[in-house]
Amino acid sequence: MTSDLISLAVICLVSAACPIIAHAIPKKPIPEVVFLLVAGALLGPHMAGVVQVSDSVGLISDLGLSFLFLLAGYEIDPKVITGREGKRGLATWAVSFVIGFGVVALLLGRMEELGHNADPITYFALAIALTTTALGTLMPILKERDLMGTAMGNSVLAYGTWGELAPVLAMALLLSSRASWQTALILVAFGALAVVMAIVPAKARAAGAVIVTFLQDKRDTASQPLVRWVVFLVIALVAVSALADLDIVLGAFAAGFVLRYIIPEGSEKLEYKLEAMAYGFFVPLFFVVSGANIDLTAVAASPRLLLGFVVVLLLVRALPIHISMSLDPQNNFSPAGRASVALYCTTALPLIVAVTSVAVNAGALAQSTASVLVCSGAITVFLMPLLASVASGVAGFAPVQAAREIAANPSDLRGIVADHVALERMVAHRRKMEDRAHQRSEHAHQLQEQWEERHCERVRRAQEANAAHAEEVARLFAKIQEGHREEMSPQDWVDALSEAQASKEAKRPDQQPRP
Repeated sequence: MTSDLISLAVICLVSAACPIIAHAIPKKPIPEVVFLLVAGALLGPHMAGVVQVSDSVGLISDLGLSFLFLLAGYEIDPKVITGREGKRGLATWAVSFVIGFGVVALLLGRMEELGHNADPITYFALAIALTTTALGTLMPILKERDLMGTAMGNSVLAYGTWGELAPVLAMALLLSSRASWQTALILVAFGALAVVMAIVPAKARAAGAVIVTFLQDKRDTASQPLVRWVVFLVIALVAVSALADLDIVLGAFAAGFVLRYIIPEGSEKLEYKLEAMAYGFFVPLFFVVSGANIDLTAVAASPRLLLGFVVVLLLVRALPIHISMSLDPQNNFSPAGRASVALYCTTALPLIVAVTSVAVNAGALAQSTASVLVCSGAITVFLMPLLASVASGVAGFAPVQAAREIAANPSDLRGIVADHVALERMVAHRRKMEDRAHQRSEHAHQLQEQWEERHCERVRRAQEANAAHAEEVARLFAKIQEGHREEMSPQDWVDALSEAQASKEAKRPDQQPRP
């Protein structure tokens, strides 16, 4: 217990110091996540031994992973992944998996670090690891660079979501000890449970149920009931996925989708609270613990495998995405912009940890090799966003044209470079203005949809109130027809009509009953 608290205190210190260090570097070329991973590796049990990864610390780390993917699933618009570009993203992932499996089958027998007599699970595990996208890791990076809601951000989400979701499903089907049909039935049952957990609260919210009104009225009080129910949602689905022997990422991802379905218009206050809880404690702890599991000694002993895995990641994941975007007739990105999206989607870490853990537990992969692969994933978290940022900047610089001009007039080198730097700044400014206009257009469209939904709801309530009033009047006339006229005095008639009118006014939306 004491060692757990000491490890937790050190992790919290690292989590608090890394943002300061990251922001101290001009232009922030290195994401904060990289510092968390490096600090975890240096302080972990394989190096300094200050941070010990016990069961208690591991549980909190799993909660950090869960919150990371809860927010990732919540940020994703279903229209993005089911639309035209999302379908291309799924097809591109399938192509990447086939290429990855072929590359693994070709190289596996030649690499001494992996062994010549590999288990079939090794083939599938490495092929899946080569096709992953660390979407949860990318989310804070995209937010820091103001790419969320832009054309580039939407493309990264369209391709990256399937790079996160499809490997999780492939892990369940290909790396499970159960038969494939049993796993498929479990996945269908899990999907049905997630659908029920989404539809029931959404229907209750639309009907104005008492419990929904209570949660909305008390959401800013000390009890924070809405946040508690969201925490229950993610932990419940994560627990169900663990009971079904599925990866917890699937449960957390599903929780994010469910929450987005319940609150399609979003909630700034709820998002602020969830992000404060996740990015303030759970998520950085997950990255530090992930770094602590890296054996730097094993990594130093296999530099060829380390660099080779990063290069193969570019071949298997980045190249198909770039080709897919190039073949899309509706894609307006420049070659550098397409390269930037592809590089962002090649960022891979959390699922590499999950995939290698399954392979190690099955005896199909050595722990030292798993450490090297995880370290390769950590390198992509630093390298790929940096290269993507450089590629995005090069798009405006026009390096090919600059090289031609310098070759034609080498004496004017300084002037040519200055002109192209100014051109790059102008292009970046124009792109930023276009992205802002796109964001405003999307926001206006969302406001229009919300207004239409509320207007339809008001009309529906008015119709229900009119129908109820018509029923009340019909009941009164039915009494007359049944011969009960003599049983009612004039005052009774006045009271009955007043009661019917008051009932109608009370059921009118956004209006109080008339006196």
